[in-house]
Formats: sequence, C-alpha cells, structure tokens
Amino acid sequence: MPTTPAPNRLLRIGVFYDGNFFHHVSNYYKYIHERRRRISIPGLHEFIRIQVAELENTMPRYCEIVDAHFFRGRLSAREADARQRLFSERAFDDILMSEGVTAHYMPVRTRGDTSVTTWLALEAFEQTLYKHFDVVVLIAGDSDFLQLVRKLNALGSRVMLLGFDFKYTDDTGQEHETVTSARLIESVTYPVRVSSIIVEDALREEPLYKMLFTDIDETRPPREYPRRVEGEEGEQTGPPEEDENAEWFSGEILSVKDGFGFIRCDKFPDNVFFHWTSVANEEIANLVRGDKVSFTVDEGPRGAIARRVELVE
Repeated sequence: MPTTPAPNRLLRIGVFYDGNFFHHVSNYYKYIHERRRRISIPGLHEFIRIQVAELENTMPRYCEIVDAHFFRGRLSAREADARQRLFSERAFDDILMSEGVTAHYMPVRTRGDTSVTTWLALEAFEQTLYKHFDVVVLIAGDSDFLQLVRKLNALGSRVMLLGFDFKYTDDTGQEHETVTSARLIESVTYPVRVSSIIVEDALREEPLYKMLFTDIDETRPPREYPRRVEGEEGEQTGPPEEDENAEWFSGEILSVKDGFGFIRCDKFPDNVFFHWTSVANEEIANLVRGDKVSFTVDEGPRGAIARRVELVE
C-alpha cells in the first residue's frame, strides 16, 4: 500500500479509456442488463474519485482528475451517416467535451487492428511521464496493456484498473462472455471490479449504483418519428404494418413500469395495456408519462391491448 498522503495533498489522476471496450460495456448495460441504461461518463469520474480516495486514505475533494483521454477507431463521416450513426457519435463527442475528456480517433481498418491500443499505451506513458499522475486509471480489459502498466509502475504511479466481467445468452442462444485479463488484474495497484460493485450495490440500492448510469440515453436521435401516413402507391413513410386494414388510434402514455404500460385514449372506456414488444420505433424505457403515441389494438380477455405502439411528435 502507498504511504498515506497528507490530508491537504492533492492527488492527481489521469484517466485513459479503451473506447471499444467502454462502448462494449456500455452497450451491455443498455441492452442486456436489467438496468437498461448506459454508463455515465460524469458518474464514472465521480466513482473514480471516490474509489481513489478510499484506497489512498484521503477524501474525494483531494482527488482530482486532471487529465482524461478516450481512444477509439471510428467510421468516416460518410459511412457513419449511411449507417445512421452520425448523430449518436456527435452526441457522444459532446458528452466527452463537457467532461473535459480528450478524444482520439483513428480510421477503422481491419478487425483485430491494434493501432488504437498502441496509441493509448504511448499516450498514457508520455502523459504520465510529463504530468506525474499519482494514480493512472485504465478503463480496459485486454492483456495488451500489461507492458504499459509495468512502465507506469516504473515511473512511480499507481495504476487503477476498472474491470467488467459479465456473460449473457443472445436471442439466437449463443453465449457471450467478457472477462478482464487476470494477468492485467495482478499487475495493477488497485484492481476494481466495477461489475461486482454494481451487482452488490443494486441489491442494497446504494447511491453508487445509480451514479454509474445515465438518466436518459443522450446519444439517441431526438424524438422526430413521423406518424404513419399514406404515400404514393408502393411507398410507406412509417414502419411496415402487419395488417394494412388495422385501425389506428391516438393517445398518450399514462404509465410505464417493468416492461409494460398503459395508454390513455378517449376512444376506449379503460386505459389500453401495452407490452414492451409492441413498441415499434422507441425503447419502452425511454417512454414517459404524457408522450403522444399512435397504436393499433387487439381485443384481449380483459379489454383492448395495444398491438403496435409508435411514438409521434
């Protein structure tokens, strides 16, 4: 353990993101984990300060992130626009800028290209050499960073590793597993298994659990989804319908909870029930009370059930 710092000594922290790893983790918590939220950059930085303070036997106000860098391969603007990813990438850049994180992007080349990893390692070593970070935080999981950790230790900096370990089975039955390198964990000063902390804090409803996740997904496009209207023959401006003769109704979201919700509509004496699988152009977790929707219905044993729900402007 390092020597206990003086109470008024500022600890300088440098944070370095393996962007591909971070997005992989964030996507897991957004689409697979029950939380259904992305990892929050501001929340993660506050989490880092709290963890460093605890491990260095000081207070969070004496732990300051003085430098942060994000490294990732990225598509060209033309390719990102063609894949409808330009807005989300620009929105994420805004988040990084607001938190003072310097973004480093390289063109996406072949699968398995290690250029980003090499660039991160060189930049982390150089920045630590000149700025003398007390603690360097790596958000990564690959053993390729093992030599970097050894070099940082040689400079006298402690290294904290934020590790994430999880596995899941996709809709096709294929199993996926993400495991932080055991050799990397053994080489750092402070291994922090964030995924385990999330599980433990979720059971106790600890503030750290909520801190680590965004309240909303700021990288999704604004709500400008069109109502389905008739176009020219053979043309359809909204998502495809299962039944062209189905009648559409308008209403507003009354409540959403645990994968289902209710819609208020003047055409029905009771509120219309809907399930998350019925939402066509939005994720149910992003719907809030008062959102305007259009929908078709089926008659269930207890009344009308929304079969297809679309968020509208």
